[in-house]
Amino acid sequence: MAGDGSRRVIGCRAVRVAVVVPTYNEAENIVVLCERVRAALPDAEIVVVDDASPDGTADVVRSIAERIGRTVVLDRPSKAGLGAAYRAGFELAIERGADVCVQIDADLSHDPAVLPALIANIEHGADLAIGSRYVPGGITLDWPWRRRSLSRWGNRYVAGMLGLAVNDATAGLRAYAVDALHRMDYPTVGAEGYGFQVEMTHRLVRAGGRIVEFPITFRERTAGESKLSNGIVREAMVLVVRLWAEDRRGRRQRRRQGR
Repeated sequence: MAGDGSRRVIGCRAVRVAVVVPTYNEAENIVVLCERVRAALPDAEIVVVDDASPDGTADVVRSIAERIGRTVVLDRPSKAGLGAAYRAGFELAIERGADVCVQIDADLSHDPAVLPALIANIEHGADLAIGSRYVPGGITLDWPWRRRSLSRWGNRYVAGMLGLAVNDATAGLRAYAVDALHRMDYPTVGAEGYGFQVEMTHRLVRAGGRIVEFPITFRERTAGESKLSNGIVREAMVLVVRLWAEDRRGRRQRRRQGR
């Protein structure tokens, strides 16, 4: 029988959930996000990983931590990339006993109300559950045509180049089973920016992990500034070529060993 919020019972074991939120200058959004996460998952731990935000995001989180409960801030000395923030957040969450690590953006583009459904997929055997914009029922609201096209075709490029049966490999709303993170050796994932999501997806597929996508509504941020840049896009494109080359070398090596 399932319990309330984030503590659901599989057999006789309650699942401990950590929601990892990387932040840089998200003071305008972070309170609302944390409150909505707490409403959706009353027992989850919220781990905010802040890259020394000049707008005081970390202090804002600390000011509400006692009120909303089970919220910690991991302060980093400088802005060092999305991938590094998630790796650090996962490490802290796992040290504190998490069974499931959730990723969610701080800009309110993802609705925390869907988090229980995300986690339910892990409880039913998925290694990774993705809140997807590009499966039937998925919606993207308020994005300009160029941004929508870049995202959609970028995901098709990723899937085609790497042979991934995943529609939204760049999605930022995710839940990972911790044992799957260990199998992937997540601390050695090198990508930063949005390429981190691609490399994590690729690595889990190659490790034989089970991935489930379910539709979400994605909304453009209304406060603060997007962190997407041309450099981040270029990094992701180069990463895909590198991963493709690694896969090709691996196939050649396996063929040689099989002779």
